[in-house]
Amino acid sequence: MTPILIGVDVGGTKTAAAVARGDAPLARADGPGAALRPGRALQSAATIAEVVRRGLASIGETRGDVLVVGAAGAGRRPERDELARALRSEALAEQVVVTTDIEIALVAAFGDGPGIVVSAGTGSIAVGRDAAGTLHRMSGYGWQMGDEGSGYAVGRAALGAVSRARDGRSPATPLQQRLLAATRSSDFDDLVRWAATASPAEVAALAPSVLEVAAGGDLVARGIADYAARELSQLAILLLPLLSAAGAGPVRVALAGGLLELDTALRRMVLQKLGDHEGLTLVDTPIDAALGALAMARKA
Repeated sequence: MTPILIGVDVGGTKTAAAVARGDAPLARADGPGAALRPGRALQSAATIAEVVRRGLASIGETRGDVLVVGAAGAGRRPERDELARALRSEALAEQVVVTTDIEIALVAAFGDGPGIVVSAGTGSIAVGRDAAGTLHRMSGYGWQMGDEGSGYAVGRAALGAVSRARDGRSPATPLQQRLLAATRSSDFDDLVRWAATASPAEVAALAPSVLEVAAGGDLVARGIADYAARELSQLAILLLPLLSAAGAGPVRVALAGGLLELDTALRRMVLQKLGDHEGLTLVDTPIDAALGALAMARKA
């Protein structure tokens, strides 16, 4: 019988599952984010399982043969093993493989070939695969230690800009009204209370509003967006010497993650900055990381 394959892309704000029977994709299901955090694999697995079961139910199935999950926060072996154990206990598939969200994005973009993926969602990271198949990582160390250019970084910068404007320490900006609306806060003090308890994912969810204000011409918001674009483009540029080989030509680079997968102002800014670098060739097509997970499931 043709095996049922499941590929899952797990980020901080969204979980996307794709179900296939052999080479034929059959169903999709989306749900809330379930990024892996140390000691919280059971919570992540529960969210992933709910999304996967909805995908399976849509084709009349309750269990698959191979499940490949690429999860944000799974960059270290202990977290990967913990999530794999939790997912096996959910009885979703005979075989369970856990890897990172960026690795399934690499497969979706380049198959087994070399290239760089820069990803920005709630967090940010860049990973490159060289011609020998070795992976090289840049950033992605979480909201406390890194994730420059991420949704969290953009949202946090906007909150800071609003507070400085409130004190007269920086120019006035329409960001305050947009953030009040986005957080359903009635006034500045209410926004302060919201920020005091907001999770990284909730702060990251402010980023689209910030980028919309930037696209409208506000100098403060444009400065935040430009800084994010410079940080993200630098991740790929700094990976380049690790992947380049003499006479091999430019290295392909693709963009992934919620902030970069659609035609947003930030995506265009990052593409422009990367396009100015002669050592890189842009892959200007959307990446469906869940399909990368499915491709890995076919080979598992």
